Formats: sequence, structure tokens, C-alpha cells
Amino acid sequence: MEVIMRMLRMESVQKEILDDVERTLRSEFMSNLARTTRRDPHEAMAEIFNSLDRTTEGRFISALEERNRDSAERIKAMMFTFEDLGRLDPGSVQTLLRNVDKSKLAVALKGAPEPLRDLFFANMSERAGKLLREEIQALGPVKLRDVDEAQTYMVALAKELAAKDEIVIADKRGGDDELIY
Repeated sequence: MEVIMRMLRMESVQKEILDDVERTLRSEFMSNLARTTRRDPHEAMAEIFNSLDRTTEGRFISALEERNRDSAERIKAMMFTFEDLGRLDPGSVQTLLRNVDKSKLAVALKGAPEPLRDLFFANMSERAGKLLREEIQALGPVKLRDVDEAQTYMVALAKELAAKDEIVIADKRGGDDELIY
């Protein structure tokens, strides 16, 4: 309904501008099409779901599970969530801690399960861990939306660091990225 209302309020756009946009989109689409190989649509959906807030993601996954459980499971297996940070090795956790906005870390951990909190505290100095615990406690009640936003930020940061090969995100299914100690 929101889209319909916005479309009704739109002003007309000059034909030349529309032609330029169309030409640009067409050339970008064709050049991207030529460069890309056939990609698993489940992987593309996992990337899209990863960029959604947790509430929206949950609604879409639930709806998909009702219609096609196999596809929902494949997508969930490909997604990287805040809870997946628990699979990081200690060096990767420390790198993430060095790069994360400390105020967002406190909010993200406020809503984290205890084992995940413990992983982060175990990779900090005793003093830093104590300060972070005090900061989390001093936050008081926090809106779920704020926790989700902070956790999404941490997931995006972890993916960014992994793309730069600064941390290793182990594959959920094992495989080539599984770490051997």
C-alpha cells in the first residue's frame, strides 16, 4: 500500500532523463550479465536475507518454511547470523573486537546468549572485560530494535573483515573453510 501511495504522489520525470536511466541500466545489466556465471538463487536469497533486520528476516523465513521447507533450510544454512560469530576462532574474535564500535558492542552483547558473551569476554583483557560488563549493566533496558541493529552491524563488520581476509568465518557445513588445529 505504501508503494501505491508513493507512486500516486510522484511527479512526472523528463523523458530524456528516463531514456538516460534506461540506457545506463541496460548497459550495466548487460555487462554484469556477461561477467557473472550462473548463481544458485538460494545463495542470492541468503545474501538478501542477511541484509534484512531480524524481524523481517524471521517473517520471510517463516513464510518460506510454510511454502517450501527445503528451500528455507538451504537458505538458512547459507546465511551468516550474529549467533554464527560463536564459530569464530580466538584470533578472529580479537580482530573483530579491535575493529568494532565499542558502544555498539555493548548493545549487541546485551541481547546475546551467554555462551556468545563468554566468547567475547574470554578474548579480552580482564580489565576490558570488566569495563564492558559494567557498560552492559549500565545500559539498563534496551529496545530490541537497537539490539538487532547493533548485532547486524557486527555481522556486517565480520563479513567485511572476512572479505579482506583479516578474519576467518568457518563454514557451517565444514568443508574447505573448516579450521584444523
